[in-house]
Amino acid sequence: MIDTSLSKKKDPDQPEISLPTLKSQRTKMGKSEDSEKKKKIKDVEISVPIVYGNAAFWLGKKASEYQSHRWTVYVRGATNEDLSVVVKRAVFQLHSSFNNPTRVVESAPFELSESGWGEFEIAITLFFHNDVCEKPLNLYHHLKLYPEDESGPMSTKKPVVVESYDEVVFTEPSESFLARVQNHPAVTFPRLPAGVTLPPSVSTEDESKKKRGDTKDHPLSQWFLNFSEADELLQLAAARQQVQAHIAKLRRQISLTDGQNQQFKPL
Repeated sequence: MIDTSLSKKKDPDQPEISLPTLKSQRTKMGKSEDSEKKKKIKDVEISVPIVYGNAAFWLGKKASEYQSHRWTVYVRGATNEDLSVVVKRAVFQLHSSFNNPTRVVESAPFELSESGWGEFEIAITLFFHNDVCEKPLNLYHHLKLYPEDESGPMSTKKPVVVESYDEVVFTEPSESFLARVQNHPAVTFPRLPAGVTLPPSVSTEDESKKKRGDTKDHPLSQWFLNFSEADELLQLAAARQQVQAHIAKLRRQISLTDGQNQQFKPL
């Protein structure tokens, strides 16, 4: 597990931030059950860096006791790109005390806002487009409303922000999926095996829809955390794991060869 907790001087203009620990370094999605029906590209992985979390504003001393905070929970691209190229819809499961606690968001940005006073765990389920993956991804986020330093004064101007980073990895993606997202900034596109070519990508979305899903101009974007360093750490960790796996494989092969040589040694 990679811990990106950093020691920083407190800036009065910055939000109350609980710095993230990478709870899921790389979440590998299983292959679709009907994989035979789609042309798959073997030995290829495509990754989509995402961030999920919440931002909560205290509404001040005049606010109702049971409506003390206004908060937004969301799933966004790690660099605030539009995730709708991969994600079809998101389902947020709130506490049972809310009216209609199961909230379905059918288009980007994948978020919802509410008011309340209590902290609780929110289950988030992401459903992907048919050519991406049939199985949904389940995420869990603990809604945070109050700053870590409970003894300090609360502010209506600085939100409490808690975010987690995850890199969702799709193994052996379909050719149609690769062709569709090959130029999309939300996706980390792989190097294709020799001899593999893709048809030109064709955008089926109009420009206005793309802008709605992009969170770069989001009202909360000034408070979003920067995960570029975390992304680099994850890539290094993944590369190290691949090297270690290759070394282990070579050691097994050497051990097997030594064992065979022992069998043929003269007595």
